[in-house]
Amino acid sequence: MEKFLNIPVTNEQKQIVSILDVKLVEQATTSSVTLAYGSGKVVTINHAATASGSEAMRDEIQNAIVDALATGWTAVLYSYVPSSAVSGISIA
Repeated sequence: MEKFLNIPVTNEQKQIVSILDVKLVEQATTSSVTLAYGSGKVVTINHAATASGSEAMRDEIQNAIVDALATGWTAVLYSYVPSSAVSGISIA
């Protein structure tokens, strides 16, 4: 069963991000976290800047993914409210 994180984005509606086949969660910069998928696709989640060297947002997103995957198979949408505002989500 596919599962999604439901993430609020500043000045937009909530966006959903698939967590199926995520292979790596990485704090790419002080203001972005990337999700790398087995298919080669990469989702970038841009957020308010954090301190240099901090991986707090990566940890939060990674924990949200683990929590979402631990829910029952009928719970496909998991609401995640980040501690830093998310300004955009993109896929490449």
